[in-house]
Amino acid sequence: MADRRTATTVTALLDQQGRTFSADAGITLADKPAPLYQLLVLATLLSARISARIAVDAARELFTAGYRTPAAMAKASWQDRVDALGRGHYRRYDERTATMLGDSAELCQRRWGGDLRRLHTDTGDDPAALRRALTAFPGIGPTGADIFLREVQAVWPGLRPYLDRRVSAGAGALDLPTAPDRLAALVPDRDLPRFAAALVRVALGGDRAVAATHAGRRVSGSDAG
Repeated sequence: MADRRTATTVTALLDQQGRTFSADAGITLADKPAPLYQLLVLATLLSARISARIAVDAARELFTAGYRTPAAMAKASWQDRVDALGRGHYRRYDERTATMLGDSAELCQRRWGGDLRRLHTDTGDDPAALRRALTAFPGIGPTGADIFLREVQAVWPGLRPYLDRRVSAGAGALDLPTAPDRLAALVPDRDLPRFAAALVRVALGGDRAVAATHAGRRVSGSDAG
């Protein structure tokens, strides 16, 4: 009976909440320079204490404005970045974030040649080394690194399973196993990024998200950290 309940919960969770934050932002994630950089931008925006919806909308505005690569982001003026963030209603942090995005783009070009695959090559699939390298980017702290790694495991399979404390918190709220290995065993490898994102939404949405999952309704968390 417990296994059947678990399977039902996992199926409902994936059906109702199982979309990655990168997909929401319009990023076609692949192991290529541009989408990996776009994920870094999204992780930066999601790191602030602001709703995930606003962060995703702001990322879309930046990408629509053409700032899809570190070269394009660095070339844009500070005011252009502020304006794009404002169109996405990312207003509380727009000026500071515009500066961080410019600095981060320059670092990406200078240190990694604009290609985060080089970062992956240097660190391998060591989560601790990856987190250290990612937190060198302005605006990316431990929370942002976790966001990036949860999503990038879709295209860096050697990193799987990357299920951090926020994912475990969501699992615990749904009475699912909280140990990463046991949790990962509940879904095929290809579904791990969606599963992780769904559990983060549950963790952030609290009792409302738990109830919505069991009732088969969608929810959105306040952020993705």
